[in-house]
Amino acid sequence: MPAPPPRLLGYRMPAEWERHESTWISWPHNEETWPDELEAVEHTVAHAVKALARAEAIRINVNSSDHESRARRALGEAFVTEKVHFHRIPTNDAWVRDYGPIFVRSEDRGVAAICWDFNSWGEKYPPYDMDDAAAARMAEDLLVPAFKADMILEGGSIDVNGDGLLMTTESCLLNPNRNSDLGRDDIEQRLRDYLGIEHVIWLKEGIVGDDTDGHIDDLARFVGPKRIVAAVESDPASENYDILQNNLEVLKGIRLSDGSALEVVELPMPAQRQVKSITMPASYANFYVGNGTVLVPTFEDEKDAEAIAVLQRAFPTRRIVGLYCGDLIWGLGAFHCLTQQVPASANRV
Repeated sequence: MPAPPPRLLGYRMPAEWERHESTWISWPHNEETWPDELEAVEHTVAHAVKALARAEAIRINVNSSDHESRARRALGEAFVTEKVHFHRIPTNDAWVRDYGPIFVRSEDRGVAAICWDFNSWGEKYPPYDMDDAAAARMAEDLLVPAFKADMILEGGSIDVNGDGLLMTTESCLLNPNRNSDLGRDDIEQRLRDYLGIEHVIWLKEGIVGDDTDGHIDDLARFVGPKRIVAAVESDPASENYDILQNNLEVLKGIRLSDGSALEVVELPMPAQRQVKSITMPASYANFYVGNGTVLVPTFEDEKDAEAIAVLQRAFPTRRIVGLYCGDLIWGLGAFHCLTQQVPASANRV
């Protein structure tokens, strides 16, 4: 007889702003991801760890003793000396949001890990064997139950409000380069069974330059049970203008089970950035909510201050930390892509 799905055992995926036990990252090391920029990226990640470690533990995957020494050196230069735990879990790249487990919680059973399959965003960047194996290793190190979900899913492709709603995009989750044998209804049922959600909000497509085929964490994010910040482009000539307007229209048209609408707050987009004629998916929506801190990618752009102000109003009790990501975005991701939250066992906000 098959085991019951996590939902029937009382598990659900908490909202990111619910209390964390820790934040998990994989220390950057892939020079193909950041050619000539790896040292600068390590500096940025060290300062992100410093900001988060004020209020929670940080778990860091490293490939070897030399890799750990390199991470320790960068952290030491940023004066990070406490709340850091290293795990000898080898990875191909640093994007733990996408290949790591998604942690769920039951009020009776505590925390568990959902281990999805990972195929490097549709077979784009082989090899990815170590990334695909990392989720199970992380669950084992944390000593929590692990549920193997028979489906390819990246953590950056979804966002939840912790109260039954999940957002994603058609361009990513319905892309045949992930789960060609699953239709929309099948995917929605897997999300319900493993993450304890009730309703899926489908946006259309992602921003230009996003090699993930449209991850939600560059587009729109829950900042409350019924409140969403949605990236918008103010320049009608931008390639992203119509894409983001279409997504905004979908969000404004959503009605919840009680007939109420979502509160949709517009979040500006920075000017498009290009590196060697390649458009970078720079977006303030790729922020990460820690226990006491919200990490916001900044780009020395005129919209930086406005984006920080929007997020400060959304999270008035947290410290908003803007860190320059001009080097980090070369790898086509930012802070949300680099992090994965481990919820606290008790349901405390």
